[in-house]
Amino acid sequence: MSSSLLRRVTVGLAAMTGLLGTSLIGIQAANAVTAPILVVDVDSGKVIYSQAPTDPWYPASITKLMTTYVALDLVRQGKVSLDSMITISAAAASEPPSKMGFKPGTQLTLDNALKIIMVKSANDIAYAIGENLGGSIEGFADLMNETAQRIGMRDSRWTNPNGLPDPRQWTSARDMAVLARALIRDFPDSHDLFSISAIQFGRAVMANHNGLLGRYPGADGMKTGFICSGGFNVVATASRNGRRVITVVMGQPSPRERDVKAADLFDYAFTQSAGWTSPTLDALPASALGAPPDMRPFVCGGKKPPAIDDGPGAVSAPGSAAQLIGGSAANSPALAMAAFSSPALRARTLPPRAPLQPIAVWIGRNPAEGQQILEAQENAQKTAAANTRAAKLEAAKAKREAALQAAKQAREARLEQAKAASAAKAAAKPASKVAAKPAHGLPRSASAYTSSAETPGMPEAKPGKGLSKPAAHKAPAKPEGKKAEVKKAPAKKATAEE
Repeated sequence: MSSSLLRRVTVGLAAMTGLLGTSLIGIQAANAVTAPILVVDVDSGKVIYSQAPTDPWYPASITKLMTTYVALDLVRQGKVSLDSMITISAAAASEPPSKMGFKPGTQLTLDNALKIIMVKSANDIAYAIGENLGGSIEGFADLMNETAQRIGMRDSRWTNPNGLPDPRQWTSARDMAVLARALIRDFPDSHDLFSISAIQFGRAVMANHNGLLGRYPGADGMKTGFICSGGFNVVATASRNGRRVITVVMGQPSPRERDVKAADLFDYAFTQSAGWTSPTLDALPASALGAPPDMRPFVCGGKKPPAIDDGPGAVSAPGSAAQLIGGSAANSPALAMAAFSSPALRARTLPPRAPLQPIAVWIGRNPAEGQQILEAQENAQKTAAANTRAAKLEAAKAKREAALQAAKQAREARLEQAKAASAAKAAAKPASKVAAKPAHGLPRSASAYTSSAETPGMPEAKPGKGLSKPAAHKAPAKPEGKKAEVKKAPAKKATAEE
């Protein structure tokens, strides 16, 4: 087999692998729905590669790009300024993470609020922006929808400014590319807002969730997003040799796969030129789907959502998709996607992130005021903690004293019971003894009041009757013929003598 034929067979097999891999992802995800992908040249708006570009999809936190456009547009109209104060309401403070956790009543500038939602993706801050600029969340959603229609987004429906799950809120890869181009075109002075690697609030440093920044050469924005129903999404921009490209990747099962796929799409795009035959964003046909698929079973599987991986990764298999497929696939998006789906590239990660360069953010009107507020809050927290400790100690002391008092009372009660029992026993003992013991010196049948006349003399005991005489004290024999003299006992007086 010739080398050229072998090369064609290899490329063909790669193409089949890619197409099957893409279809398999769709089948596993939700009823064979393909995850949207779109690569666009910024200057011309020409599509370099697309896959399900107009299918409806849950945006998650890439919603905050729409929130930022509306806020910057209001600044451009002079209705607010970047120094306008945003107040955190109780409703904003109750939004779930990711969040800054500011207390209700906290204020910060719109400028700092936008930096925070672009880097930290804080839901409470985005919610507060919507409330303050739109008068209510519903009012801000109306501004989002009106602005989206005006700049050419036709597949999007907005209901909240932070992208938290709402079955009524969706967008498409095409609309997000339209929005990214509008942000770059309409607000060139805000370019740096989308490329901040980290923010620093007080002593805390928070890195950008965009895993391409500082890891892919030329990456310079924009925003990531994740909810279980939408998977891991990203709208990213990168520049090389004076050319800028937008890549939109949605519905990925992990942040690593999302970032690697976006990087490979950038590699592919920078080898291509959007010719006159390439379609524009406006020319992309509408989707046949009436609602977004739910990716939750595929992405989260009913378990705890995966953690966002925005830390450094290890360098693994060398070579990008463009390098692996070679020059034969220079004008073949299908072959490019085949390479993207190859097992060697699916196992890759991006290089470690470059050192962070945090941008300071603060609450209040300026850093000095923010520092004063933080110090006041810190002192209040220390005072509250001290009061809590004192209250706990006081409660513990009161508890110990109550326990000691209870123990003392219990001992006293036992002593009283013992004394009462002893007294009762002592009172009962003499009475029982008198009843049981006979009168001293008298036979049981005798009475102290028996008269001498009624008391017969006691006859002398005879042997054999009653008591027997001991042998050792036998009485001497009486002379025969004489009768024994019997002494009569003197009569007793009326009162017995003992």
